[in-house]
Amino acid sequence: MKIRRKSKFAPEVFTHSLNDIMFFLMLFFLIISTMVNPNVIKLMLPKASAAQQMQKKQTTVAVDSEKNYFIDREPVAKDQLETQLATIFNGVEDKTVILQVDQTVSVQDLVDVLAIGAKLDIKMVMAVKK
Repeated sequence: MKIRRKSKFAPEVFTHSLNDIMFFLMLFFLIISTMVNPNVIKLMLPKASAAQQMQKKQTTVAVDSEKNYFIDREPVAKDQLETQLATIFNGVEDKTVILQVDQTVSVQDLVDVLAIGAKLDIKMVMAVKK
């Protein structure tokens, strides 16, 4: 004869401490994700309220929606852009270029201009609307 138990055994997993562990994991990943520095191109955007006199050579490079390049409102071929900038900034220590790029121009074209500036050690500042 079998002896029957009056109550059935129901296995339980206590998960009360898992809430604390999940909270600390989430906090850890949030802190770590803010410390990660992805590879990005850093641009210095000008402030509209700051009106300063600059005592260095400053030139404007513009790219319109048809990918026409201009240096100080003078049209320049894309393959001549590097040589023109090198001649303009010959012997100048503080070289600054203000980039005026149409919003429809692809990012690759912008990166090409930034690469030319990096090669010639020119500080690039991108003009934006407020």
